[in-house]
Amino acid sequence: MPQDIPGSAPLTPPQDAASAGHDWRLGRFPTLMPRRIQEVLLVSSPYDSFILEEDGLLTEMIFTEYIDLGLTHAPSITRVSTGEEALNQLRQGSFDLVITMLRLGDMDVAKFGAAVHDIKPDLPVVLLVSSNWELSRVTQQKHEHIDEIYVWHGDTKLFLAIIKALEDKLNAEHDTRVGDVGVIILVEDSIRFRSSLLPLVYSQLVQQTRAVMVEGINHMDKLLRMRARPKVLVADNYDDGLELYEHFSKHLFGVIADVSFPRSGRQSLQAGIAFIRYIKARVPDVPALLQSSDPSNRQRAEEIGARFLHKNSATLLEDLRRYMLENFGFGDFVFRMPDGREVARAGDLQAMARVLRDVPAESIEYHALRNHFSNWLRARTEFALARRLRPRRVTEFGDLESLRNFLVRGILEAFGHNRRGVVEDFSRQRFDAGARFARIGGGSMGGKARGLAFVDALLAGTDLEDEFPGIRVCVPPSVVLGTDVFDQFMNANQIRHSALCISDDDWLTNTFLRGELPHEVFEDLRAFIDIFRGPIAVRSSSILEDSQYHPFAGVYDTHMLPNNHPDDNVRLAQLRDAIKLVYASTFYAAARRYLEATPHRIEEEKMAVVIQPIFGSRHGDHFYPHFSGVARSYNYYPFGEAMRPEDGVATVALGLGKTVVDGGQVLRFCPRYPQVLPQLGESEEFINQSQREFYAVDVSKPLETLVTADQCLVQLDLELAEKHDTLGLLGSTWSPDNQAFYDGIQRPGVRVVTFAHILKSEAFPLASLLQRLLAIGRAGMNSPVEIEFAADLSRDPKEFAVLQIRPSVAQLEHNAIEVSHLNRDEMLCYSPHAMGNGLITGLRDIIYVRPESFDAAHTPEMARQIGEFNRRLVADNHSSILIGPGRWGSSSSWLGIPVNWSQICAARVIVETTLQDFVIEPSQGSHFFQNLTSFGIAYLSVNPFSDQGFIDWDWLEQQPVVAQTDFVRHVRTRDPLETRLDGNISHAAILKHSQLPAHS
Repeated sequence: MPQDIPGSAPLTPPQDAASAGHDWRLGRFPTLMPRRIQEVLLVSSPYDSFILEEDGLLTEMIFTEYIDLGLTHAPSITRVSTGEEALNQLRQGSFDLVITMLRLGDMDVAKFGAAVHDIKPDLPVVLLVSSNWELSRVTQQKHEHIDEIYVWHGDTKLFLAIIKALEDKLNAEHDTRVGDVGVIILVEDSIRFRSSLLPLVYSQLVQQTRAVMVEGINHMDKLLRMRARPKVLVADNYDDGLELYEHFSKHLFGVIADVSFPRSGRQSLQAGIAFIRYIKARVPDVPALLQSSDPSNRQRAEEIGARFLHKNSATLLEDLRRYMLENFGFGDFVFRMPDGREVARAGDLQAMARVLRDVPAESIEYHALRNHFSNWLRARTEFALARRLRPRRVTEFGDLESLRNFLVRGILEAFGHNRRGVVEDFSRQRFDAGARFARIGGGSMGGKARGLAFVDALLAGTDLEDEFPGIRVCVPPSVVLGTDVFDQFMNANQIRHSALCISDDDWLTNTFLRGELPHEVFEDLRAFIDIFRGPIAVRSSSILEDSQYHPFAGVYDTHMLPNNHPDDNVRLAQLRDAIKLVYASTFYAAARRYLEATPHRIEEEKMAVVIQPIFGSRHGDHFYPHFSGVARSYNYYPFGEAMRPEDGVATVALGLGKTVVDGGQVLRFCPRYPQVLPQLGESEEFINQSQREFYAVDVSKPLETLVTADQCLVQLDLELAEKHDTLGLLGSTWSPDNQAFYDGIQRPGVRVVTFAHILKSEAFPLASLLQRLLAIGRAGMNSPVEIEFAADLSRDPKEFAVLQIRPSVAQLEHNAIEVSHLNRDEMLCYSPHAMGNGLITGLRDIIYVRPESFDAAHTPEMARQIGEFNRRLVADNHSSILIGPGRWGSSSSWLGIPVNWSQICAARVIVETTLQDFVIEPSQGSHFFQNLTSFGIAYLSVNPFSDQGFIDWDWLEQQPVVAQTDFVRHVRTRDPLETRLDGNISHAAILKHSQLPAHS
């Protein structure tokens, strides 16, 4: 038989019965221990009941043990005094176990057992005797329907052992098959000794279970580890013990056997020796313990490779405990040299990987030859790794250093795999740079963190790294402060009432900054800061954020910190203040105005916070990824004849994603047709609208004082990206002489961000990867989705990070709305690229930017004037149609009018259009756009210069004027207008006269 362990291949998760089919939310062993003892019927005299409850505190003890193990439901004990009462209970109720004392009053135990069998043939019956005299009496008689007999001397832990032993018997077949759970075989025919031994064995198992639970990465993982403890299977004769071995040999943890017990129906003085010898011949390294009251059997035990336990020893139980610790993999892993000298200890997987790097090679060989590593891992429920170690031989490795490296790598991979798709409970001791997703405090994680945790779990169940070799798809490491921390902060600093009533942003900022975070949270943040020293993002994650109907995208603050101050206390203080500023943004005026347009109240909102290392790499004095973007599985404005809305759309930009989500200059493409870029055909216009600058974090100097959310962000030009070597795969060169774009930046000319090498030659498979991720997200959420992402191509392997996922509000089922038959003279506006579906009637107010007065240099002033008109409409409870050139809500004033939500919240219909010298592509990736979609606002895109719709400006000029400025006019029509949106083909029209009764 092979003795040893490891192999050299990566330890990927097994695709077998032990690992397949598990729900990612429940971890590795969700179905273990399906059969539990929930209802126990205890038959005892009033005196025995009194002793059990008042002296032994049976109920309290059982409840305490179960709670300590994290079990939510301890067995319920129903007590009766007589056999007849017990039988009546059995006829009326459902029980899993009957425990009876010898004194039944109205019938003897044999008769009682037979009666129980008649009522419920499969119900186990356990008899307790309280003295050697009683034991002698019952063993002289035949009790056909009594399953087990135990001696009780007042230690109520025996009851736990009885329950656990029965549960192990019921679940062993299932749990070994499904979860590869280990088995300990105990062969002992002495009822008295077995009654002392089992409570000790289970006490040690409980201690081991608690130790393993401590290592659990969250509460659910702890519960599942508890279910995966080794099973103890008991036999009282050679033949039954051998049957257990033959059935569970692949899962054998160890053997404990008496020397003398029955074999083939006759008492055998050497049965235990023969039993262990038989097993050792097949599994030489299996831990085996031979116990006997005859000291001369010690030599026989040593001859067969077993340890010896003297039954009459004054330290019998302590000796057994120590043996289980040292040989069954319980407790610390104690590294020893071949002469038995201890050289190191490891208490968990992290410590094991750390110690293995330095422990003497001779010690590693010593333990490897005896399968100690796999035994210890199995005791810690690391079954997949243990299963891969056990069949391998030390001789398969060229040298012991190769073995050492394999063990370290395997343990780190197992530890990392345990973390995939799981939200850990933050632990200062366990937290390290390999942590994926950890939570500080209870309560909700908020919408943004929920999405991140969900996509992390989705990715854990895929084989994307096989589909896209050389690329690592990941979610950046994240630590989440749950909403309970927010509540503690608000309550402890007594600012909740004031924050709800006072809407002055400066007051809120100063008040929140003066507040103190809970001390324990502050110390957890210190542990985070000790690990992560690069730039970090402190992001909002409110309970309403990223919901399916109101995403709250960009409503609350995100603070980016360079996190590079030489004083760790300063870095910690800046992180603390950033968290408090995110909390304060919950109550800022902009957030209040957004909430007013939803069914929610501000006091319903609670804020969680996500802390992440900013994804990217350092380039000189700046930090940023190669590119970022937003992908949507539903495209409101498909371009080209072949494209459908369901093909999706992506907008991408060089550098940090702020360019995209703020509606800046980006490149738009369809992941299914990545080489179809009609905007490149309009070369001069495309050059004017293409990305000229990009965002990065300035890390050139330490941040001294935290003031604003974006104070560490800088905008850099493409020339610097070229020096950083981040433009190469993204850029093209425009040759004015040849009037053509050339892929790459090798020749002189104007640099343009086209993603040419990525979308054409797939230097990075962005399009196909986005298709795959959108399909995964859509299947996971049962709805269209939008994903924020970033990529760093300087790493090996290249890394693609999913930064956020949220359900999209795209409506994929539409009522039939007729648009195509309308007469042009009937329409104020027609759009072949519209978002929405249905009818909007009753609108008479129109706010529009006059084409003849439009000047891109003055768009901020236009936004201010529109905001003033909007304020009056809100005060009068009127809704409006809003018409203007470029992208509404863009952060770049040169691409459109940079309004915020509060400046256009009265609009029910928004139209973006082009002008003769101002042609801008519509944006779908911005936070502003995402919020508009959530409110069901009709959004029409018009480009009359490419025959993509029209606006009847002359008719507008003839309408009665309510108010006007140099740039903006507010008119009110005599008759209500009607907007029709056909969501099936994304066409829409605004009729000059409503043909239906007014309603909103």
